[in-house]
Amino acid sequence: MKTLIKTIGFAVVALALTAKASASEADANRATIAKAMDAWAAGTGGPYELLADDAVWTISGHSLASKAYPSKEAFMSEVIRPFNARMGTRLIPDVHKIYADGDTVIAHFDAMGTARDGRPYANSYAWILTLKDGRIVRAFAFFDAKAFDDFWTRVKPAE
Repeated sequence: MKTLIKTIGFAVVALALTAKASASEADANRATIAKAMDAWAAGTGGPYELLADDAVWTISGHSLASKAYPSKEAFMSEVIRPFNARMGTRLIPDVHKIYADGDTVIAHFDAMGTARDGRPYANSYAWILTLKDGRIVRAFAFFDAKAFDDFWTRVKPAE
């Protein structure tokens, strides 16, 4: 009986330590993404700076950009740089909430800016991000494909 009680006691301690480590990891990851989103809103940085070189960014759904991008450079060159080249003013996020659980962070936000044609671009986003050592290694992005596709086809990128 003593052995059973000791075994249960060790298991409880191990679970408590694991839960504390997971909560600590979640808090750190949430803070990392919150800081990056704040920098993006202020125009002093942003979440893409956190992408690991081999990060896989997947745009879910059926937009013109929906697919898995196998690296930071693929995502930046095929989506982010062409997107920014279509904007007349920068896109500014308005974060609703950032959730974290272990290595996973979910950012729910709206973003708005003005396209090169003078019309507003506004969309709502949910990003599910996996972090490792403070870097984004995997992302799933959800947004209004109709608003994105209209913008993507309507506005020519600046040269």
